[in-house]
Amino acid sequence: MPGLSAQIRQLERELGQPLLDRSGRTVRPTEAGEAVLPYARAALAAVEGVRQMVQEYTGLLRGRVAIGLVPGALTHPFDLAGLLADFHRAHPGVEVTLTEDVSEAMLSAPRGGALDLAVAGVADRVPPAGIAWEVCVDVPLVVAAVPEHPLLAAHRDGGAVPPAALDGQRLIGLPRGTGMRAVLERLCAGAGFPPHVVFEAATPDALARLAARGLGVAVLPGQDPRPGLRTLPLADPRARGRVALAWRTRGPLSPAARELLDRLRRTMRAGA
Repeated sequence: MPGLSAQIRQLERELGQPLLDRSGRTVRPTEAGEAVLPYARAALAAVEGVRQMVQEYTGLLRGRVAIGLVPGALTHPFDLAGLLADFHRAHPGVEVTLTEDVSEAMLSAPRGGALDLAVAGVADRVPPAGIAWEVCVDVPLVVAAVPEHPLLAAHRDGGAVPPAALDGQRLIGLPRGTGMRAVLERLCAGAGFPPHVVFEAATPDALARLAARGLGVAVLPGQDPRPGLRTLPLADPRARGRVALAWRTRGPLSPAARELLDRLRRTMRAGA
């Protein structure tokens, strides 16, 4: 490497000491060369660090991030749309794509590289292999119906409704493949029956609207009052509506995806 040899000779002239012994067939470091070797390695490591930093900075300017969302995620109080707007202003060259689908699909896509990040409903406490997640929503599930519904009339004391009481009820729930639907099916299976879901809708708000029309009993996250409905909690500690920010652990994330992930995690923790 003629360029490297010239740089070493220039350094030797500046130091006034030979760094390499060139007298034999094999070039070896001199005593002075051995002494400066750690500093040379540190300098090379610093140069490599600068190179990686520049590459990451370039990635942030020109990267692409694919995000999967459960329907309704953009209306969440965390203001995901506002966060994405802030990210775009900071990194206008990054292309961000959004895809909506059920949670099951959102959680499998990052493992295959189709998505970088996902905001999805989860039914399990532990993420599947190849995925890490951070739960950002964890609220109790409730049943909701018009006040005169027989199920609610049987619980006028306001007590929690056991899953067994849902047997034979016309239920309104999220589609299969969603975290809440998986929780509902597990609760009913534990009580010895399959849920009789007569209406499906993509968002909790849509479920509430159907229930307010007297079409059945909706299973919803949270206990916020909803117009035209009475709600009661489900009497089971597993009856939780949980939404998580998920990302893959097998294979690297791009610099742009890592930056957006960090922003999302900071915002969600601050709002917790």
